[in-house]
Amino acid sequence: MAHEIIALIAQYGLLLVFLNVLAAQAGVPVPAVPTLVVAGALAAGGHLSLAGIVAAALAGCLLGDLAWYLAGRRYGAGVMRTRCCCSRAPDSCVKQSGRLFQGWRGRVLLVAKFVPGLSMLAPPLVGAMGLPPRHFVLLDGLGALLWAGEIGRASCRERV
Repeated sequence: MAHEIIALIAQYGLLLVFLNVLAAQAGVPVPAVPTLVVAGALAAGGHLSLAGIVAAALAGCLLGDLAWYLAGRRYGAGVMRTRCCCSRAPDSCVKQSGRLFQGWRGRVLLVAKFVPGLSMLAPPLVGAMGLPPRHFVLLDGLGALLWAGEIGRASCRERV
């Protein structure tokens, strides 16, 4: 199975990285990190460009997160209830998330990708809280760049 995944990433490269990260950020239950790790290893072998991998992951992150951010701006707490639906207490999830974000505001986007579950909640919540779009794009872009760059850099040391 692992060889097939490696072959797919080698064949479709940056498009697969982009689509996988976009799907993960959009809420599809697919992991993006294994794809980035394999792509980074392929970059170490000279088969893919590390800068291209980071750019594809960044574009996928921003596009997926922007959709959730805009949904949060338009529908407010209703979107948060949708994102918290798998919680045992969805209303409590929405309230706790709101309290957490009050202190951090948009800066939470810088670390959200590194905290499981937080990357799903952060974009719609900062949208619902009224973070200006240019601040969202800047902070989410920096957070996504840190995340994708760190995974790509670390995995680039590995060889497939």
